[in-house]
Amino acid sequence: MNLRTKIVALAVAPLLVALVLVALAVRHQEHDLAQRERALIEKSYMAQRRSELRSYVDLAVSTVRPLYDAGQDDEDTRSEALRRLAALDYGDDGYFFVYDMQGRSLMHSRQPDLVGQNLWDMHDSRGRFTIQDLIAGARAGGGYVEYEWRKPSSEQMAPKLGYVTALPRWNWMVGTGLYLDDIEATMQALDRQMSANVTTTLLWIAGIAALCLGVVSATGLLLNLSEHRTAEAKLRLLARRVVQSQEEERGHLARELHDGTSQTLVSAKLLIESAVDALDRERQPAPPALSKALQRLNDSLIEVRRISHRLRPALLDTLGLPAALERLGDEFAEEGAIDASIMIEGEAFELSQEAKTALFRVTQEALTNVRKHAQAHRVHIALGFSDEEGVRLAIGDDGIGFDVEAMQLDARRGIGLRNMRERMESIGGRLDVQSGEGGTTIVAEVPARSARPEPA
Repeated sequence: MNLRTKIVALAVAPLLVALVLVALAVRHQEHDLAQRERALIEKSYMAQRRSELRSYVDLAVSTVRPLYDAGQDDEDTRSEALRRLAALDYGDDGYFFVYDMQGRSLMHSRQPDLVGQNLWDMHDSRGRFTIQDLIAGARAGGGYVEYEWRKPSSEQMAPKLGYVTALPRWNWMVGTGLYLDDIEATMQALDRQMSANVTTTLLWIAGIAALCLGVVSATGLLLNLSEHRTAEAKLRLLARRVVQSQEEERGHLARELHDGTSQTLVSAKLLIESAVDALDRERQPAPPALSKALQRLNDSLIEVRRISHRLRPALLDTLGLPAALERLGDEFAEEGAIDASIMIEGEAFELSQEAKTALFRVTQEALTNVRKHAQAHRVHIALGFSDEEGVRLAIGDDGIGFDVEAMQLDARRGIGLRNMRERMESIGGRLDVQSGEGGTTIVAEVPARSARPEPA
């Protein structure tokens, strides 16, 4: 074996070992991350479901509270209360039910054949006495019960989480429930996505490994020190891309949690606001329970945002905003027929977590709007740093433009622009949108005092 071959072998062998170790480490980290984040999402999902159920029951009780608090116990009053509860529903499988404390069904909007029957001894496939457990929860002042029940949309038995409360003077148990069979389907979808991302990451490693091996081989043949430094740079690029792949998966999970859970909470909020409007039309004051329900929804939304922020990709932390935007621009250009370019102006400095996240999300939303609506051929991203003025981000395209004022006045459109503006305002920045026949330019500015991280 000649000297040149030995040098190549000495260069290639450690590289192969390192790549194998990196691949094993990535696979292990992805699996561990998947397990922890699955548990976190499932826990958050169940907590959100519990909060949602309690809000629904509070809403239902609030509709009959005026009748109940009036102190009337005649049959007409109770019939009117049952009629109001029967009129409430949500989604395809959301409804309310009423039983007396002896297990007799008084109202069931989706299974009217049960009304009048005593279901005290009913039990599910696991031997749990469903009605007895629900009544016990109601007697305890309100509680959550897991059981099995027939799902209206599929006519199949499915696991269900219910929440019940009591109206003691009427000897009533009022409750509702949410079916849980969609949780496992969601978790399986996440598992499949995680597995696909692991495969993609390993393919990236294999591709970059082949590239690096070619560079190292050329270095060994040329015996040039500068080529050795190039190979080392390629290895650093490999490590950076591996980290980036991991953080992109976390970002995907964060978006899934944020979008799905937030939409559910918003739906509950709309139901409560609808109830308030109904009371206003009937010239009845809104009960305090509705305000508490809205406050709980707002608290839940804050919790969702907190979890989503914790799961967000660490790409901005590891590479910084300029590198993250360059990567975003490259991905945008690769995905469609629109050319994308980026320019960094000034000397970059460390940004606060909030500023980096806001500017990155503004860029994402702007590029999404360009792809969907602009009919543009080119898009340009400019990021400028100034020690005195702060950070300025501009995204411009050569598309067809739009009427900015009309978009802002139409509540059904321009949601993305409103989200961008609110995101910037939340960190003390500002957003300006200019659009016409020559294209659209979005400018986001963050002053220096808000852009830099707070001193430790």
